[in-house]
Amino acid sequence: MTRVFNFSAGPAVLPESVLQTAAAEMLDWHGSGMSVMEMSHRGKEFIAIHAKAEALLRSLLAIPANYKVLFMQGGAIGENAIVPMNMLRGKASADYVNTGEWSKKSIKEAKKYGGVKVAASAESSGFNHVPKQDTWQLDPDAAYVHICSNETIGGVEYHWTPETGSVPLVADMSSNILSRPIDVSKYGLIYGGAQKNIGPAGLTIVIVRDDLIGHALPITPSAFDYKTQADNDSMFNTPPTYAIYIAGLVFEWIQAQGGLVAIEAHNRAKAALLYDFLDASRFYSSPVAREDRSLMNVPFKLKNEALDDAFLKGAQARGMLQLKGHRSVGGMRASIYNAMPIAGVQALVGYMKEFEAQHA
Repeated sequence: MTRVFNFSAGPAVLPESVLQTAAAEMLDWHGSGMSVMEMSHRGKEFIAIHAKAEALLRSLLAIPANYKVLFMQGGAIGENAIVPMNMLRGKASADYVNTGEWSKKSIKEAKKYGGVKVAASAESSGFNHVPKQDTWQLDPDAAYVHICSNETIGGVEYHWTPETGSVPLVADMSSNILSRPIDVSKYGLIYGGAQKNIGPAGLTIVIVRDDLIGHALPITPSAFDYKTQADNDSMFNTPPTYAIYIAGLVFEWIQAQGGLVAIEAHNRAKAALLYDFLDASRFYSSPVAREDRSLMNVPFKLKNEALDDAFLKGAQARGMLQLKGHRSVGGMRASIYNAMPIAGVQALVGYMKEFEAQHA
């Protein structure tokens, strides 16, 4: 069997040991005689899987006891609507910081449910940085302040936590959750699709402070009401059972690597290897301000865009896939999530050097 280096932005690479465990347990989970795919979400077997996954996530992120962990569906795009439906809480508007394409989607969707004020934006500079907080125009009466902590498309990441006072901070962490330690207590709500660092598509993680739930708009579907889901232990409707099972295996894998401190060190080493090469090259370039570069998604451009197709074909021939940049920005993008081994980044840099020597 030949495994490629998969640089996809999502669904993304998973740890091989997780896939091997899932394969071994496919037909018979722990002597139950059933696949996890076949289990009732009300049965004791799946309830044990669910409880263990939540406990592991709470441990990894040191989630305080006054926060609920919800396993939901709909992805981050779904949460773009679900967040304002639950979090406006009678307020007239919310503040949003616009750092890229995913922020723009969040802003557009939230406007359907309430007022939106753009507190800061990096659009005029092509979304190549995170606006400094002293430039933000925050409304002290806002329902919440929303950020996208890592822009998957543009490769821009917050390496600091905004201060929003008594206004809850809400973060879309789809593409950098579990990549490093965070202080959950500084956020009112964290959400993210699982298909980057957690597991297969279909599962959405929501971490929300107790006092912020129970105030959903009357139009909110019951399945999207955080209070309803919290009261039913994320089982008001059938949850994405197999995705939760895989997430639990990924949480175990992170724990076995040494937790988030070790994962962060691993991710910083991978990112440094690639960024250091880009900075030393005149053939490739990184469009993102150095202090705001993502550890997870590294966009880069060739000096001569006419060579893009040749670069991608050469990479594919060497077992390196999904390096084409998003259609909205072009160029290349290497997504190097937790499960990407450093050997993958070493192989990419080696190929980039070879291609530059041939075409410079």
